Parts: sequence; C-alpha cells; structure tokens
Amino acid sequence: MMSEPIVVGIDGSDEADRALRWAAAEAVLRERPLHIVHAVESWPYKASVFVPPETPEYLAAAGKRALAAARERVLERWPGLATTTDLVVEEAPRVLRDQSEKAFEVVVGSRGRGGFAGLLLGSVSLRLAGHSAAPVVVVRGDAADRGEVVVGIDLAREADAVLDYAFDAASVRGARLRVVHAWQSFGTLVEAGLVIDAEQIELDLRNQVIAAYRPLRAKYPRVDVVDEIVLEHPVTALSNASRNARLVVVGARDRRWNAPRLGSISHGVIHNGQCPVAVVPVP
Repeated sequence: MMSEPIVVGIDGSDEADRALRWAAAEAVLRERPLHIVHAVESWPYKASVFVPPETPEYLAAAGKRALAAARERVLERWPGLATTTDLVVEEAPRVLRDQSEKAFEVVVGSRGRGGFAGLLLGSVSLRLAGHSAAPVVVVRGDAADRGEVVVGIDLAREADAVLDYAFDAASVRGARLRVVHAWQSFGTLVEAGLVIDAEQIELDLRNQVIAAYRPLRAKYPRVDVVDEIVLEHPVTALSNASRNARLVVVGARDRRWNAPRLGSISHGVIHNGQCPVAVVPVP
C-alpha cells in the first residue's frame, strides 16, 4: 500500500459525507490509506469574555464523535481500508494547507457548515486551493462511478502536471480521457477585420493538444484518449462536459499565498461543474 494518504475534511454536513464516501472509494481504488480530518476553529473563542469557558472543549468533543462516526461508516462499507482520524484545533484553511504537504490529494465537499466543506466557496479558500501542495478534489453532486475523465488544458501554460494527474485518474478507473481545449479568439479576430480560416486554426490547436499529451501515451498505453477543440468559454465547455463525466481536472493558475484568486476558469468550474472537480497545483 502506498504511504501518501487520501485526506478528507469533514464537518457533519451532507456534502462532507459525500466527500467522505468519494475519498474512501478513491483510497480503495488507489490502494492508499484514508485520513479523516475535522477542524475545530478556535479563533471565534479566543476572547473568552464572549463565550462560556467550556465551548472549545464542547466543540472538540463533538468533533471527536463526528470523526469516530465517520470512521465507523467507512469501515462498515470498506472493512479492509486503513483509516485514521485527526482532530485539529486550528483554522480550517491552514489545516488544509498543512495536510496537503503529506497527502496524495485532499478531498472536500462543495459546501457545508463551514470548516472543510465550505473551504472553496470564499476568496481566501479559492487562493488556498491554488496554494495546496497536493491536488484538491471538490466533490459536487452525486459522484458517478462511470463516465469519462475530462481534463481542460490551456496551451499557453504548463500542462504536464494536470495531464499526468488526469491520465492517472483515467487509468485507475479504466475510463476514457477527454482532453478539452476551449478558445474564444475567433470573434475578436473577425471584429478586427481579419480573414479567418477556422478549420485551419482548429487543426493547428488540435495538433498542439496532441503534442502536449503525446509523452503520456507511452506511460498510460491503455488509456483511450479523445481530444476536443471547442469554440466557447472554457468554463462553459468544461461545465457542459462535466454532465457526463465522473471527474473534471483543471490546473491551479497561481500558487502564491497572496495571489488574489485561484483563477477564473478553475473557480468557474468548481462552482458550475456537475461532478467532482480536481484542482491540480501547477509547478
């Protein structure tokens, strides 16, 4: 069994429970241990004048019960899965950042009661997803166990890490991989009065996409790959593709802690995707 765990954050919400099930199935699929984490955010209670002194202890006890119940649910369904738990008294964004340093990937729900399940909805959390040392998977809706793995790539940026994660995800699932590149330059060029050969542009872009993933064909020879060049906004293209996918993979645009945002495309796909979305850090 590989040592880097699948880390999942829980907070007792239904969305976090879906993330827990997805993470456990992922751990079984990849033959990795599962590490379940619950954060107790202490900052609202540091000014003791505002709260009863037992509040932090109460929250910690509730967190321990939630972790024990989550582990029990996992082992009922996957009794052979190596599963550990951790209660961390710290702000949830820092917990995710710290956990990502030793994880294969970190899994969270799309929304919840705060803490982990709400991580990727605010501006700070979106920056954090881009800063994570490991891929962050946001579990949206009812995750399917069939369908394609979809990856969106930007030919103007480094795509090796994103493509490698996507090929690996398709390989372990026995799924087809759809490599999507969306572009919107056509209208701008027409407005500028230039003569456009759309078919030639699409052919050139397709050749660039194929060249980008060609090195991975030898590494993952059994993965069936299709490429798709789409004349529309990348968020629209990937959100549409997510309707029939089991996973959508995108890259984090900027990993600096003080970056103003994760990136409009990743942000848009997280909020509009119809299946789990993996955000892969780009070196």
